[in-house]
Amino acid sequence: MTATKAGDSETVLGLMTDDVVFLVSGQEPFGKSAFAEASEAQSNASLEFDGESEILEIKVLGHWAYTLTKLRVAATQLGKEPVVRSGHTLTILRKDAGKWKIARDANLLVPVSASENGA
Repeated sequence: MTATKAGDSETVLGLMTDDVVFLVSGQEPFGKSAFAEASEAQSNASLEFDGESEILEIKVLGHWAYTLTKLRVAATQLGKEPVVRSGHTLTILRKDAGKWKIARDANLLVPVSASENGA
C-alpha cells in the first residue's frame, strides 16, 4: 500500500513473482507485464492512489501462504472526483529467493456509490 500510494511501481513489481496472475472481475486474467503497463499508464494519467487494508486471515503453509484482506482504494485524477472501490482480495504468496512474493491475486473490489463514499 505504501509503495502504491507513493507511485513506486518498481517496488510494487518487485513484490510479485515473474509468473504472477491477477484475477479481476470483468477482465481476462493478466500477469506482471500487463500490470506494469497499466501502472505506467496510470502514472502518465497523473492518478493518485489512497487506500486502506485490513488483513482478515493469513495462513502460512511451508513456502506458500494466503491472505484474505478487506480493501478500500481511491483513485483520483487531477480535477476529478475520486473513484472508490471496496471489497475483498484473496492473495496467494510464494517464497521466492527467501522473500514472500505475490503469486496469485483475486481482486473482488466493486465501485462504491457516492452516498457510501460520504460524498
